[in-house]
Amino acid sequence: MTVTRLSVFPLAGALLFPRMHLPLHIFEPRYRAMISDALARDRRIGMIQPRDANEPPALFDMGCVGRIAEVEALPDGRYDIVLEGLARFTVLRELDVTTPFRQVEAELELSGEEEVLAIAERASLEIESRRFADGLGYAVDWEAVTRLDDESLVNGIAQIAPFDVASKQALLEADGLSNRAELIVQLMQFFGRHGEEGGVTLQ
Repeated sequence: MTVTRLSVFPLAGALLFPRMHLPLHIFEPRYRAMISDALARDRRIGMIQPRDANEPPALFDMGCVGRIAEVEALPDGRYDIVLEGLARFTVLRELDVTTPFRQVEAELELSGEEEVLAIAERASLEIESRRFADGLGYAVDWEAVTRLDDESLVNGIAQIAPFDVASKQALLEADGLSNRAELIVQLMQFFGRHGEEGGVTLQ
């Protein structure tokens, strides 16, 4: 584990996983300042979900640090960026800072070995994903999906699936690819049965 200082971007429903990519449009002045600061230093920011709608919101304990892999600075000061996930992190404490954006002291999780799913786990995830996508009317290139490695498939679904904030956070915090895949299947089945009445809502 490595302890570091991170500027954090609280954004509900926006997950980032190590080795995955997340496109973002940055328009609020405080987060434009955060991106400018990151570009002048190490290009890293921490994506984390807020726990509530207060201002400032309380933060969940775990997020993912990302490196700004692509950036387009727009004429009016906004940014279009793509983050590349580096590592999950756990917030140790929030720092008292004068910057308009929040900063934390965080413990980074060292990246482990590449994980793979059992054949039955992969099949179950693909079958349930088809049912889930069909139920929502999503158009999916399933041939391309079958070519994804297990990590890209599992974490890609976790990033884009329209679950509520608590469900998204549970996916981020799940340890191990197999556990995350199982949770995704459970959430998709739950969503299919209960929809919004069951507490899973579109972001």
